[in-house]
Amino acid sequence: MAVKIRLARHGAKKRPYYRVVVADGRMPRDGRYIEEIGRYNPLTNPKTIDINLEKVDEWISKGAQPSNTVSHLVEIVRSGAPVVEKKAKLSKKAQAKAAAAAEAAAAEAAAEEAAAAEASADAPEAEAE
Repeated sequence: MAVKIRLARHGAKKRPYYRVVVADGRMPRDGRYIEEIGRYNPLTNPKTIDINLEKVDEWISKGAQPSNTVSHLVEIVRSGAPVVEKKAKLSKKAQAKAAAAAEAAAAEAAAEEAAAAEASADAPEAEAE
């Protein structure tokens, strides 16, 4: 029996939540498992990783093979380093909208600055008369 330590997906559509489980390699991803040894929620900020390292070490010593993702999560938990967040990439439409808003704000600021300069230039002439 090839025992694997892997993620089992739970949660709603487009709202994933994972359990770190020890399962027979022949079982389906979300199917029957031997033991749950942790949880992983990628939707929280920062991402929530709760893994029982003692159980992970126990199962690895028995011959269980962790998946690449689980290995990475275990390394993060062992190091205690916070999970690095990737910046969300804006779509082309959103980038264009942001650029247009920035241009409009710059033009408005320039217009206000010009109006203020005219007002300050008129003020000394009025005092001189």
